[in-house]
Order: sequence, then structure tokens, then C-alpha cells
Amino acid sequence: MKSFRNLTTWCVAALALAGVAAAQRFDPVQRFSPAQDVGIDQRLGERLPLELTFRDETGTPRKLAEYFAKKPVLLSFVYFECPMLCTEVLNEEVRVLKALSLEPGRDFEIVTVSIEPNDTPELAAKKKQNYVADLDRPEVAPYWHFLVGEQAAITELTRAAGFRYVYDSEQKQYAHAGGVMVVGPGGVLSKYFYGIEYSPRDVRLGLVEAGDGKVGSLVDQVLMMCFHYDPATGRYTLAVMTVVRILGVLTVLAIGSFVVRHWVRESKGAGSVRPLPAGESR
Repeated sequence: MKSFRNLTTWCVAALALAGVAAAQRFDPVQRFSPAQDVGIDQRLGERLPLELTFRDETGTPRKLAEYFAKKPVLLSFVYFECPMLCTEVLNEEVRVLKALSLEPGRDFEIVTVSIEPNDTPELAAKKKQNYVADLDRPEVAPYWHFLVGEQAAITELTRAAGFRYVYDSEQKQYAHAGGVMVVGPGGVLSKYFYGIEYSPRDVRLGLVEAGDGKVGSLVDQVLMMCFHYDPATGRYTLAVMTVVRILGVLTVLAIGSFVVRHWVRESKGAGSVRPLPAGESR
């Protein structure tokens, strides 16, 4: 009887364990937390590790310092066999580049880094060819760099940039967020633009601001006084008080100019009156 009770106990325990295992196997809850493991955290003002080495689309080893030394950089993280989101990010980059009056090479560089360590330079070259063709500006090719790297380098770079992602082994793809970053000379993280739609005006202002007065026209520098980057939204918004102050100064200058011109005319008019000869009156 005792052995029967023991057998029954073991059977119940086995069924319970099987139930737990089945619940774990078919639990629809993801094994990672999107809120904790996936996203983009702003690291404004921090520097990227430019000593890291990646390979470009030709397979040539390149240190990041080669791309981030003197000009602002438009930086994105993707992987080359991504089924959807990465394509949207790169398509949007093409749309923005078509709308920008700033010139790649002259004003800024473009760097696209794969987060998949198994991606090859051949895949990078194919992606580059496709997107430069979509852009329909072959002269941009030398300034748009598609990079692949080892896991250690990818991990260090993405962590420094605040780009959080995770591999979903069940779906056999990476879970990651969409967005691009503007990085200033020397690898200083300057601006973040989220999602898969970026305003060309915002990207332009971001590149101009990161260029520290060396990128863009005089008009761009004036616009920088009227717009303010909001880190919470990743967008530039009109700096209302700044605009009010500028309009106030312009109003004062206009009134002052009017008063000066009026005074000059009055002075000239008074000086042109000739004195009357003695004994005559007006």
C-alpha cells in the first residue's frame, strides 16, 4: 500500500512538472521584455568608441575614427537580412537624403552598421548598391559606408550609442527599434531621430548643429536660433521666446532707423534755409 501511495505521489508530481513545462512551452508571453531589452536611449554628449574596427563593404578593416573624425555623421543600426523594419529605416534615409540640400562628403558622412555578426561584406556591398541606386545619386557611394563586425565590437558600439536590441530565437530575427542618430566630429552623440519617419528639416538642423558652424549656410545658422531640439520627442520645435526676442530687437532697430532717417531729413531741411538780407522779412 505504501509503495502504491509513493507511486501515486510520483505520478502526480510528474504530471505537475509536465504541466509547468507545457505552460512554459506554449506561454505566449515573450521571453524578453521589449520595454527593457529593446529601445534607443539617448547618450547626448557622450563619445562613441572610435578605436573599434569593423569591415566595410569591400571587406577592408576600418577603424570608426576614419568616418567620425572631421564631419557630422548620420548613423543607423540595421541588419542586412531584416524582414521589415530595417528596410523601412533605410528607405526613409533615402527619402531624407533626396530632400536634403546638404551634400554627403562635403558636409557629412553616412554610416550604416549591421548588428548581425554573421552578416558579410558581400551582403553589405549588395545593400549599398541597392540603396545608392534607389537614391539615384552614384556620387554619394563613397560617402555612404555599410559596415559589418565581430560581436564584441557590435556590442560595445551599440551600448555606447544607447541602441538596445535582442535576438528572438523563436522568430529567428532581431527585435530592435527604428531610428537614426546624428554624431558630431570626434564621435560625439548629438541628436536622435526616432521611428521610421524623419523630417528632412530636423535632420538638416541636426547636422548643422553638430557641424558647429562649419556645415550649412548663413540661413541655417539663423534658423538654429529659432528652433530648439527636444530630446523627449527627438524633434526640433520652434523656440517661441527666442523668436519673440528676435522680433523685438528687429522692431526696435526698425523704429530706431526710422527716427534716425527722419532726424537726418529734418537736419538737412533746416540747414538748407538761407539767411535773409538785412532789412528783409519772410
